[in-house]
Order: sequence, then structure tokens, then C-alpha cells
Amino acid sequence: MTNNRVLVCTFLALLSGFLSGYIGGQISVKLHYQKCQNQAWGFKHMCHAWVTPGAIWQGSTTGLWTGTILGAFVGGLVTRPRRG
Repeated sequence: MTNNRVLVCTFLALLSGFLSGYIGGQISVKLHYQKCQNQAWGFKHMCHAWVTPGAIWQGSTTGLWTGTILGAFVGGLVTRPRRG
């Protein structure tokens, strides 16, 4: 029972972490793109190219950490032994 619990918690934590990392990266890119809205056409594309790597890194790292911690917590709640 303990081995299965560890596997389920680990799987949920990793799945949640990777999914949250992807979503966090996408949200961060969209928010950073708003900084480029007031630029002319050519400069807007350069601005997007400039802010995209940092936005993806920042958002996906934050999402990965947050999702992994929350996924492990939920996995622990789902797999805890029942009393009574």
C-alpha cells in the first residue's frame, strides 16, 4: 500500500507541475506581450522576440513549483489511509 501511495503522489505532483508550468508560461507570455502593444509594427515584433524567453522562463518556473507543491498536497489527501 505504501509503495502505491508514493507512486500516485509522485505521479500527481509531476503531472500537476508540468501542466502548471506550461499554463504559467503561456499566461506570462500573454502578460508580457502587453508591454509591446504601443510599439510600431517592426519594433513590436522585436519586442516580442525580446520578452518571450524571459516570460516563458519566469512563468513556467513559477507554475512548475506551485503546481508540484499543490499536486503533492492533493495527492497526499487523495491517497491518505481512511480511518474507521
